Amino acid sequence: MQIIFSKNFYKKTVPLHNMKDKTVDIITLGCSKNLVDSERLAAQFGVLGYEIRNDADNPDGEIVVINTCGFIEAAKQQSIDMILDFGERRKNGEIKKLFVIGCLSERYKIDLQKEIPEVDKYFGKFDYADILKEIGATYRADLKNERTLSTPNHYAYIKISEGCNRQCSYCAIPIITGHHRSRKMEDIVNEVNTLVKNGTKEFQIIAQDLSYYGLDLYKKLKLSELIERLTDIKGVEWIRLHYAYPAGFPFDILRVMRERENVCKYLDIALQHISDKMLALMHRNITKSETYDLLKIIRTEVPNIHLRTTLLLGHPHETEEDVLELLDFVKDMRFERLGAFAFSNEDGTFAFKNYKDNISQEEKERRVGLIMNAQQSVCEEINESKIGKIFKTIIDRRDGEYFVGRTEFDSPEVDNEVLILSENQEITTGNFYNVKIFNATTYDLFGKIV
Repeated sequence: MQIIFSKNFYKKTVPLHNMKDKTVDIITLGCSKNLVDSERLAAQFGVLGYEIRNDADNPDGEIVVINTCGFIEAAKQQSIDMILDFGERRKNGEIKKLFVIGCLSERYKIDLQKEIPEVDKYFGKFDYADILKEIGATYRADLKNERTLSTPNHYAYIKISEGCNRQCSYCAIPIITGHHRSRKMEDIVNEVNTLVKNGTKEFQIIAQDLSYYGLDLYKKLKLSELIERLTDIKGVEWIRLHYAYPAGFPFDILRVMRERENVCKYLDIALQHISDKMLALMHRNITKSETYDLLKIIRTEVPNIHLRTTLLLGHPHETEEDVLELLDFVKDMRFERLGAFAFSNEDGTFAFKNYKDNISQEEKERRVGLIMNAQQSVCEEINESKIGKIFKTIIDRRDGEYFVGRTEFDSPEVDNEVLILSENQEITTGNFYNVKIFNATTYDLFGKIV
C-alpha cells in the first residue's frame, strides 16, 4: 500500500460547530457508483429520523460517514486526507461518531485501523447493516432499493450492476467489488418508477460494465431490453448511458438509441488505448482494427451521437511510438468528450505483479497533457459548430448571473454546460427549455431561451 498516512498533514485548528443530534453527514468520494451507495445508506438513516447532509466543509451532524474511493493512487490519497481531517474533528469532539466505508475501506481496512485509530469503525463497501447495528438500529431489507438523492431532484444515477468480470491489467476494481452481478430488471424498473413519481426526469444509467448487463442473470445480454422498458415509463425524459466496454459490445442498444427519443444520443465507452501492443498488454480483448470498426458502426447507426471515452497513458512498456499512435487516433476520431489519466501501479493487479512501472510520473503526465491538448482543439471546433443551433436543455442551477443547464450531449459534473443570462427571463431549475447557442468556449456554451 503506497498511500501516505501523513498525520502532520492536518496540524491545524479545527473549528468546532454545534452538533445537531439525529443528523448524519455522508461524504462521498470517487465515482457516481459510490454516490448511489451513499444515497441508499442515507435512505436507511432517513427512516430512523435522521436529517441527511452532504457537506464536507461544514459538518454539523453527530455522525459522519465517509464513503471512500480506492481506484487509483490519487483517489486513495484524497480519501486518506479526508479521513485524517475528520479524525482530527473526532478527536476534538466536533462529531460523536466517525465511520468509514467504501472501496478503500473494503481493501485496506486493517491498515487503516492501525494508522488512523481516531475513526470509530471501518466497514466494507456494502456493510450497511453493520453500520446501522453500530448505532443500535436494524437494516431495513424492504428498503434496499430506496434512496435519498444527493443530486438535484430532477436527475439521478441508476446503477444496474455491481462488479466486473474483465481482467484489465491495470484495474483493481474486480479485486474490490468482485465478479459482475446484474440487478434484476424489475428492481431497476421499480426504482425508476419511484424516482419519477418524486419528480426525477433524467437518468444516468451506470455500471462498471454496461456491456455485460444481464449475461450472468439471464444468460444473454439484456441492456437493450432494460433500456426499452425504462423508456416506456411515463415521465422519463432523458436516459444517458455510461461505461460501456468495447469488447462484446451489445450492438442492439444502438437501435434503441436511434428509435427512442428519450434515450440521449450519448455513449460513454472507455477505450484506454489504440496501439495493438498496448491493448494486448492491457488485456483489453480488442484490436485497433476492431476498435475502428466498432466506432464506425456506432456513428453510422446513431447519427450525431456524442461519444465520451477515457484513455490511459504511461502503462508499462508504452513507448513514444505508442503515444503518437494514440494521438493520431484522437485527432482522427474527434471524440466529443474525452478524458485521459496516468497509469497508477495498483497492488494486486496483473500489471503490478508482472510489469515494471519504469515510466516516471513526470513523463506520464507529459503524455496525458499531449493527448488533452489535442482534444482541447477538437472540443473548441465541435462547440463552435453548435453556434446558431437550438438544443433542448435542462436547467441544473442558478450560478450568479447565469442559469446553468445541459443538453442531451452533456452528463452532469463531467461535460459541457450551457450558460443562460438570468436577467428578464422566467426560468425554473429542473425544467427543459429550447436554447439557441450564440457563443462557445472550449467547454461551455452560451445561449438564450427561444
